[in-house]
Amino acid sequence: MVQNKLFFKLDTEWSALHLPKRPNGFAVLIIGDKTNFVEENSSFWIQNYARSQILEYLKDEGYTVFYSNLYGANWGNPTSVKLATQLYHIIMKREILNTRIHILAEGMGALTAMQLSKKLNNEIRSMAFLNPCMDIMAHIDNERKNKFFYKKLIKEIAHAYQLDEREVEANIEELAPSNKLLHTNIPIKIWRSTNERTYTPEIHSKTNQGINEMVTLSYHISENTYAFSRAIGSFFKENEKEL
Repeated sequence: MVQNKLFFKLDTEWSALHLPKRPNGFAVLIIGDKTNFVEENSSFWIQNYARSQILEYLKDEGYTVFYSNLYGANWGNPTSVKLATQLYHIIMKREILNTRIHILAEGMGALTAMQLSKKLNNEIRSMAFLNPCMDIMAHIDNERKNKFFYKKLIKEIAHAYQLDEREVEANIEELAPSNKLLHTNIPIKIWRSTNERTYTPEIHSKTNQGINEMVTLSYHISENTYAFSRAIGSFFKENEKEL
């Protein structure tokens, strides 16, 4: 029997590769939110029903899908970008694929994706964002009103960027500037779930849509996973006309 998924360690992090039955030659790198995880033989994208539906749809459409644990709540730190870059090169060496990939990033994963788009600019053909966090400073400011979530966020960012918690707000803008999307030539589509409140659309989506003509914004109903999966697939296909 042909193995259709593979789990392997890269640095200290588990990574996964999902192979379709009928490959179309294109690949999708998933970069998850902070709840994302990859274990020795499972992952968030396998265990979570809605995510597994998206994953299965992409495989059914012929996409090779890969992703990594990326050190958990990395908040777009340099080590997550470095590991994602290494993962890309490993998969390209292992599989026969078009070297220009799609990215599907959720929540915090958009921060890593935006920086990766600078490193692998010519190798990324499109990026689909689901409820993205695209401005870490604005997110910190927005969380300030809820003391519990604010303290938790500062702790996570301090750990991710190896800072003292008291240094986070003074240093994070320099370490993770919010202008990553302003000059990219990569087509980006942002989907906002109608019931998602973690990353405020006015901060993380609409601003970038207004600044960059390559960015489009759409809303979807969370319960309709199949329609959403098809919408992602259609967006990817639109950007496959040029090999």
